[in-house]
Formats: sequence, C-alpha cells, structure tokens
Amino acid sequence: MSIASSEFADAAETQAKALGMDDAKRCFVRHPIQDRTDDEMRQLADEVIEEVIAALT
Repeated sequence: MSIASSEFADAAETQAKALGMDDAKRCFVRHPIQDRTDDEMRQLADEVIEEVIAALT
C-alpha cells in the first residue's frame, strides 16, 4: 500500500510495474502536500481513509 499526492500517480504506476508489483494498492491525495498545515493534512487523510481501509482489508 502506498499513498502519494495525485501529481505522482503516473510515476507510481511506472515504478510498481518496474518492480513487478502491478497489483500493489495505491491511493492518492490532492496535490500539493508540501506546504500543507497539519490540519490540512488531516483533511486530506479524512478524504481517503475509506479507500485506504478498503485496500488493506
């Protein structure tokens, strides 16, 4: 399971394929994340938590 910002979706897919992990679960949050406050990061996490849980179970 990997989590990254949406800007890196293509790169994550390419890397997974290169590593033979095509079926690895990936989840993407809205970009950018670098300058987000802690509260904004919590909001991003809240937006994808159900997707993350589904991928892990």
